[in-house]
This record gives sequence, structure tokens and C-alpha cells, in this order.
Amino acid sequence: MPLDQKALLNAVKEVKEKSKKRKFDQSIELVLNLKEIDMKSPESKLQELVELPHFVQEKANKICVIGSGELALKARRANADLVIERTELDGLAGKKRDLRKIANSYDFFIAEAPLMPLVGRILGPVLGPRGKMPIPVPPAADIASLITKHRKTIIVRMRSQPIVQCPIGKESMKEEEIVENIQTVLRVLEGKLKKGIKNIKNIYLKTAMGAPVKIIP
Repeated sequence: MPLDQKALLNAVKEVKEKSKKRKFDQSIELVLNLKEIDMKSPESKLQELVELPHFVQEKANKICVIGSGELALKARRANADLVIERTELDGLAGKKRDLRKIANSYDFFIAEAPLMPLVGRILGPVLGPRGKMPIPVPPAADIASLITKHRKTIIVRMRSQPIVQCPIGKESMKEEEIVENIQTVLRVLEGKLKKGIKNIKNIYLKTAMGAPVKIIP
């Protein structure tokens, strides 16, 4: 599978050229069809957090931090979109509507490790099915850096079919930036798939409302 810079650049340019102009900045998606994947095997489950070198979303990911004391204070200073402290977390127990609203409103959840049992009990039932279980961190973690990192992070996952589809850029982005994002995702998948690149049947790029452009084979 080529990771040739020129081939990827040409594919990105072709996607942009073939895309009908819209009144909004369309997202560009990477689509991979995989082969020789046993979907019934737990080893075939794929869900990876990938930090991209360039922002994809029009608006950065919204981050919720669950913590106490110094970590909560640092999270607020780092402009976390929501900070939930222990007393607030306790108060959410059993409030299904509020819990669903929180689960749907934020992209990533970061939790102070000592609070994880409580987080699992209260938020787990709404975050688990959405694939948003919190990332545990120690109380002394550099929360500001983690927030910055997760604002640029996407989830690369395979659901019920051997297909991976994820946002990789915007039409307004430079072609070189989109290519760097593509290469980052492909490197991660190469390391995670059982047979590496041999598990990738073909790769497409497409805009949200446009026709796909095949990169390989």
C-alpha cells in the first residue's frame, strides 16, 4: 500500500475538484475497506484515538474533565468545556436526562483515576454505549496538555462491518495538511491490524456530500 506523498496529494486535489461547491466547508473523509477480518473475534475490535497533526473539525472537540482539587482547577484554567467535581458527580446519580445530555454534548471525557469507580457507576451506562468512556489520568497529570491533545484527536473505529471511516480534513485545508493527517491514520492502522497493510483492501477519499475517489488499488 503506497504512502506516496505525490499520489495522496493528487487524490486530495481530485476530491476537491470533483466536489460540487457548497455554502459550507465540507469535511473530507477517509474510507478504508478491510479484508481477512473476523468480525466475531475480539481481536478484530478496533477503536483507536488518533491525534492528528492538523485540526479537522470546524470546531475543536469539546472536552469534559472529571476531577477534584488541583486537577479540576488546572482544567478550568486550561479552558476545559466542562469540569465535573466529585460532589457534582454524586449529584448526577440517577438523573438520566442530565446524564444523556452530558454524554451527547462532549466528544471526550478525561477522569481523575481515583474517581473512575464512581465515574463508571454513574456515567458508565451512558458513555459506554457511545464509545466515550473516560480516559483515566493520575491526579498530577498535565491536564492542559491532555486537553490540547484531545482537541485534535479523532476516533478511528470499526463497527459491525470491516470498514473504517473517519474525518480527515476540510475542503478549506491545505492539501499537504490533509495528506499528513491521512498518513498519520494509516500508520496507526498499520500497527494495529493483525496483518498490517495486507488487511487493507482499498482506500477512498470523499467529501461529505461528494463522490468517492479511490486511492488504492
